[in-house]
Amino acid sequence: MTSSPATLAPPARRGPTARTRRSPRRHDVWLGIAGVAIVLGVAETLSRTGIVNPAFLPPVTEMYAKLFELLGEGDFWHALGLTVRGWAIGLAAAMVLGIVLGFVIGSVPFLRAFTSSTIEFLRPIPSVALIPLVVLLFGTKPQSAFLLVVYAAVWQVLVQVLYGVADVDPVARDTARSYRFGPLRIARSVIYPTALPYIMTGFRLAAAVALILEITAELVIGVPGLGREIGVAQSSAAYAETYALVIVVGLIGVAVNLLARLVERKALWWHPSVRSEHS
Repeated sequence: MTSSPATLAPPARRGPTARTRRSPRRHDVWLGIAGVAIVLGVAETLSRTGIVNPAFLPPVTEMYAKLFELLGEGDFWHALGLTVRGWAIGLAAAMVLGIVLGFVIGSVPFLRAFTSSTIEFLRPIPSVALIPLVVLLFGTKPQSAFLLVVYAAVWQVLVQVLYGVADVDPVARDTARSYRFGPLRIARSVIYPTALPYIMTGFRLAAAVALILEITAELVIGVPGLGREIGVAQSSAAYAETYALVIVVGLIGVAVNLLARLVERKALWWHPSVRSEHS
């Protein structure tokens, strides 16, 4: 008895399962954890064996013991709240200012040509160069950190929005005008969808820059927050506490990066670059 063609046909190849798709990413996560563990182990060994002076590099176990001790203190949480609040307010102001200016300047060719040299001149100026100025204006008040954060972060957003507006299809813009769309409707229906990926890139960059400048202002100027606590601990030779606070700042940086990427994925769920990550 002969077999039917259907019986002899090879089994259909199945696409990659969800477990197969996720395994490389999970593998990368475990590699990252292993790398951090190795670094911590090396630091612990260097300190315990005396290769590095334990007074300047306390054992990692002491750093984390001090960190858990800080978690039970109200002053630590107050400083953490001030840092996060300053970062969030400065970032929000930079986003609004950068998006509005980017849409207005990018949509008017005359304004883009008129401001291009000014933007290219001001953008490379480091924000820390403004520290003497903000100290004269506001002293150690939170306004000093706010000004530095906004100045540093707004360029990340503004430049990306300008690129996004310039990337708008002229045919789509002219078609919208032929249908008598107003400027606001053109901005919402034509420019915004094209510029959104650029806006999200600017947001991700600005979030990191804003945190750096917030900590810098607190550390150098003395604005209340974790940065100032790091400076106080360092000047008091409380090195374990200094490293513990630095670890907290690093964890905040990781959280900010994860938050920015989450917002980017949620806002660009329709974009091919995001959809390919989940395919």
